[in-house]
Amino acid sequence: MSIKGNFMSNEKVCLLALVVFLAGVIPQGAQDKTDRNPMSRAPSPEAISRASSRPPVLKIIRQFQDPVLTIRSPNAQGNKYGFEGGRVLRQGDTYHLFTSEMVGDPFWVQMKLAHWASKDRMHWERVSTLFTSSGDFTGKDPRAALWAPMPVYDEKEDHWDLFYVAYRSKPDSKTQFLRNHDGRIWRAISTVKGQEGIDGPYRDAGIVLQPGEDSDAWEGLQGVDSVFPYQVENKWYAFYGSAHTETIPISSWQVGLASAPTLAGPWQRCSSLNPLNIEKVFMENPVVTRQKDHTYVAVYDTDVNFPNAVGYTFSPDGIHWGQGQHLFIQPKGKAGWPSRVRTPLGLIPESNDKFALFYTAYEEPGSPMKFPVAAVGLVILELEAPAP
Repeated sequence: MSIKGNFMSNEKVCLLALVVFLAGVIPQGAQDKTDRNPMSRAPSPEAISRASSRPPVLKIIRQFQDPVLTIRSPNAQGNKYGFEGGRVLRQGDTYHLFTSEMVGDPFWVQMKLAHWASKDRMHWERVSTLFTSSGDFTGKDPRAALWAPMPVYDEKEDHWDLFYVAYRSKPDSKTQFLRNHDGRIWRAISTVKGQEGIDGPYRDAGIVLQPGEDSDAWEGLQGVDSVFPYQVENKWYAFYGSAHTETIPISSWQVGLASAPTLAGPWQRCSSLNPLNIEKVFMENPVVTRQKDHTYVAVYDTDVNFPNAVGYTFSPDGIHWGQGQHLFIQPKGKAGWPSRVRTPLGLIPESNDKFALFYTAYEEPGSPMKFPVAAVGLVILELEAPAP
């Protein structure tokens, strides 16, 4: 069926392409890499020793049979397809959710980046719209679709930064996924100083990472598809991702590291380390938590590999990451509410060495005639030491 037909025919082609995008992948071999990053370094003997030991395991200790935020929630009116990705963090007694709202058509293009808040993790109030995409579906506007808002506090500058992804968008073809392509990472800054500035408003400060001459061979047409900055000693590192969406089936979604002296940059790809050998085929949207022992754990989307799970990985130093592990979080009993688990929104330390993990998931599956609708769920976790 040609995509040059009427609107309904065009949407059918896009839906079929999305089904292939969500389900069809082929393995890809290792990519050649060059070291263009003078800040990358080999692991220390201590890091090697710690990395060689068996990592702990995340274990679910509490599940919830219903989502905590849906398109039926108060103040969610006008959100047609639900929520996807982003980050949840706790500040004092308040939980803050920064997420992508899939508000309308075209699906995955007409977007809002939103801020929600909750005192009890179960009842949420919408604080504000951070940014709104143009929804352009011609491939011309570099801010047609906006995704993955990630707030990070800059203690040195005493303000909140907000990193997010902006894409060009146009109808998918039979051979390429074009709905989100040519991704670029934007940085915005809260205009209110201090921790209380988390509510914004935020103003754009420019692009910090994008496809171009500095891109590595493993990066594809999707451009830069996610980012999460975190501090390691006096430097900043960031996970960033890309995918070979120039061909369907898509061969891989991979992640690498970039580094910078400050959140403002300049950001450089750690090419000698990239892509990271955490997952073989699919890894998106890592969110990093620094633990009490100064090691690091990242949770991420592993949807294509394990549709009912999220992935996680540990690092002794924030730079060298271990093989991915998988946590199946689809709730037990009455089949659970998610039809497909998508993206974890970060580990939130709670009392007694427990973690809260919010995640996005589809409430009902998509099909060649219907786009899926997504909600936000919650599980409580603890770290379990590996067996001797």
